[in-house]
Amino acid sequence: MRRMIVIPARHASTRFPAKPLAPLRGANGTVRPLVERTWRTAIGVPGIDRVIVATDDGRIADTARGFGAEVVMTPATCRNGTERCAAVLDAVHQTPDLVINLQGDAPLTPVAAIAALIDRIEHAPDLAVATPAMPCTPAVLAALLGDQAAGRVGGTTVVFDAALRALYFSRRVIPYADPAMLIAAAHQVHLHMGVYACRPAALRRYALAPPSRLELLEGLEQLRFAEIGLPVGIALCAAPAWDAIECNNPADVPRIERVLAELGID
Repeated sequence: MRRMIVIPARHASTRFPAKPLAPLRGANGTVRPLVERTWRTAIGVPGIDRVIVATDDGRIADTARGFGAEVVMTPATCRNGTERCAAVLDAVHQTPDLVINLQGDAPLTPVAAIAALIDRIEHAPDLAVATPAMPCTPAVLAALLGDQAAGRVGGTTVVFDAALRALYFSRRVIPYADPAMLIAAAHQVHLHMGVYACRPAALRRYALAPPSRLELLEGLEQLRFAEIGLPVGIALCAAPAWDAIECNNPADVPRIERVLAELGID
C-alpha cells in the first residue's frame, strides 16, 4: 500500500497562536519548532512513502521547507486538520491508499503507535478510519485532571466497545469516576493520540459533510466521522516509557521539553 503522512499545521490557533512555530529545546540545547519535531517523528515511521506538511500560512511553509519538509499549501477555509488532509488529496498527483493524519502538536507520539495504527486499519477492510489510544499513566492522568480542574483544554480521552470501535471522544476525562479512584487505576482511562489513518474515500466524505453537532460542542473533529456513519476503529497501544504529552497550551512546552531531555532527543 502507498502510505502518506500529512501533518496539518495552522498559525491561527485560538488557545496557542503560532503554535507550530513554538520553539522547543531538546536534550542538548538545540531549539527546533514544534512542527519540525512532529515531522521528525513522522519520517521515523517505517513503511511511509511520503511526509507532507499541510498549511495555509507562509511562515509555517517557509519554516518547514527550511528544515527539509515537503509542503502543500491548502485553503484557508479548511476548518480543521482532517479537512486539510482531504485538501492535500487534490494537490498530489498519485492518490495514496492510506493517509495518516499526524497532528502537528504531537511530537511525542510513539512511532510504534503509528505502526500499530496502520496495522489496525490495513487488517480491517471494513474500517475507513482508525486512531490509537493508550492507557494513561498516573502522571498523564493527573495532568489531565489538573487541566480539567483549572478549566484548561488538555488532552482527549476515549471510550470504546469490545470490538475496539470508539463509542465517544471527549476533552473531559471519561469515563467519569471519583478522581482519587481514577488515579489509583489510571489504566482504566485511555488517552487518545492525535493521529488518524484514513482511506481517501473517507476523507473526501468527511470534507463534504458540514461540521456535526457533537464535533462543535466538544471541539473535536473526529466526532464528525461517527456522526456521518463512519465508525472509528481503535488501535489499542501499550503506554510508552514516557508521557506522550500533546502541545495544547503554552504551559505544555516545558513539560514536553522535560520529556525530550529524559529521552535524549536533541
